[in-house]
Amino acid sequence: MPSRESYEVHKEEKSLVQKAKREASQEDILVAALGMRMGPQKPPATFWQPLKLFAYSQLTSLVRRATLKENERTPKSEKVHNFKVHTFRGPHWCEHCASFMWGLMAQGVKCADCGLNVHKQCSSLVPNDCKPDLRHIRKVYSCDLTTLVKAYNTARPMVVDMCIREIESRELTDPEKKLEAFSEALALLPSSHSETLKYLMAHLKRVTQNEKFNLMNAENLAIIFGPTLMRAPNLDAMTSLNDIRHQRQVVEVLIKNEDVLF
Repeated sequence: MPSRESYEVHKEEKSLVQKAKREASQEDILVAALGMRMGPQKPPATFWQPLKLFAYSQLTSLVRRATLKENERTPKSEKVHNFKVHTFRGPHWCEHCASFMWGLMAQGVKCADCGLNVHKQCSSLVPNDCKPDLRHIRKVYSCDLTTLVKAYNTARPMVVDMCIREIESRELTDPEKKLEAFSEALALLPSSHSETLKYLMAHLKRVTQNEKFNLMNAENLAIIFGPTLMRAPNLDAMTSLNDIRHQRQVVEVLIKNEDVLF
């Protein structure tokens, strides 16, 4: 009667043989799918295409798993995947479990930021290691802040830097430089516009000199005349409403400094 030790050895050997057969079978499929070994009669391309996709997904999955094991030693990223239900065209395999995605519609989910394709049930198992790709980022506004900075590899969105640089190159604090900028802008006006504006500002300046009786200072007059003088043609009502504060500020400066600017 065989001993327990020999029984265990026999069981282990049988397991190793079965494992070797499975690996050899998988290897044959991968080799054949990649076109590295073909029989005497070449099957049609429609037969090999699904196998090639399967082989690529297997290789991608192996690389991803190896990368995940390597990253287990480092702190995980704070960027979670932005999964959306997706309908895939043609055969697709889950990049997490490497299993086929069955169905004709909504077979799985796709990360809108990095393009990762997985089963819906696998999405909760995927680590928070999303690396946004600009090929998948279609917008700047109404986009997640972390997604933008990771996609552009910057400390903050570039649009913020661009807007602030543009504003600061125009929002002057030195009074003399501000008046100099106003003079340069007024010099660009046609003579008819410039003369009319000069005459009107001189009149409004005289009105402010009687503020004690009419209660109309430069700020009050600017509130009244700003929208009329500064409104651009073909401007929609909402944009014009948002510009009222800036219109008032410009006209107030013109009234107060009429003797210097004109």
